[in-house]
Amino acid sequence: MAQSIEQLLALQLATLESLRRLLEQEKTAIVDRKSADIARLAGDKQALLNQVQQQDHLIASHTHRQQLTDNPALAEQVSTIKAAVTRCKEINEVNGEALQRAQLSFHKLNNLFQQSRGKQQMTYNSSGVAQNVRSLGTNIKA
Repeated sequence: MAQSIEQLLALQLATLESLRRLLEQEKTAIVDRKSADIARLAGDKQALLNQVQQQDHLIASHTHRQQLTDNPALAEQVSTIKAAVTRCKEINEVNGEALQRAQLSFHKLNNLFQQSRGKQQMTYNSSGVAQNVRSLGTNIKA
């Protein structure tokens, strides 16, 4: 039996709420630097995003989709869903920035470890990443 447009909207809102909670868990995992949790949550997030997309398709192709604009109660529900999507996007952007900062910190720490292993052998490539070069200056033929 096909779902009513009201049921689809309620399901979409519930899925978005699950996504928001998952994004909050992801933020905590990033702050706590729990890489296994971050990887697991990323997979769960992708599954929820796929669900949201499928539900959106079902809503858009529903025979009573015109009610979404004609019925004030349904229009209000659509606005609530849009607000939930916006909130999820905001949290996801914050998480992405936090992950980038964590990755930058990791690279800086990695560079410090490389420097401590042999300062005389250290150089930087064109991307600014430190690397050990054992033949630094030994292949010059001037």
